[in-house]
Amino acid sequence: MQNEILWLAMLLANFLLIILAYRLFGKWGLVMWIPISVIVANIQVIQTVELFGLVATLGNIVYATSFLVTDILSENYGKEEAKKAVWIGFFSLISMTLLMNLALQFLPLEGDEFAGVTHEATSTIFSLMPRIAVASLAAYLLSQRHDVWAYHFWRKRFSKDNQIWLRNNLSTMVSQLIDSVVFVAIAFWGVYPMPVLVEILLTTYFLKWAVAAADTPFVYWGKKIYKKNRFWME
Repeated sequence: MQNEILWLAMLLANFLLIILAYRLFGKWGLVMWIPISVIVANIQVIQTVELFGLVATLGNIVYATSFLVTDILSENYGKEEAKKAVWIGFFSLISMTLLMNLALQFLPLEGDEFAGVTHEATSTIFSLMPRIAVASLAAYLLSQRHDVWAYHFWRKRFSKDNQIWLRNNLSTMVSQLIDSVVFVAIAFWGVYPMPVLVEILLTTYFLKWAVAAADTPFVYWGKKIYKKNRFWME
């Protein structure tokens, strides 16, 4: 049960950090969260764990919260602001991958045991980044662009404030399916046998779906914050 309790704690921590960032920094607090979520998720995703009796990778929660952020941006500031946030996340992932792989080319200080251990540990994490990054970039861009489009598609049909939950979930759950299929296919094809690959895909989508369902109250909370502070939260 330890992993499951930690997963729920991490879920709540992510949501509350997003709301705190929004309250402290307004729209830019939300935009700031996009690169945080993308970078942290692509480090956490290399760790495979067991959750609820299924094989899963970490990073699902923090990555899925990027959809919450783009939905709040779409709801409160419009499609163009949400698109800008998507491109900021895309740029941040490219930058991290480039800079970290350049850093790995440096030779550690000879005779310094700690430097050697640190270099080896860093290589273990970030030497996996190119393939993970390609998978993430493709999945991120396709799914996030779809999410922004779908949110406004459903907003035209369910435009009332009490229907936010509909446009939030209808857009996010399809977008996360796109993300999961693209990411798992590129990142793990040939790495794991097919049964494990399918299990990772289903578990990954299930966990992201759970995050999407749980984030709905926080979209309403974001709307409430915006209405209360709309004159200065720009």
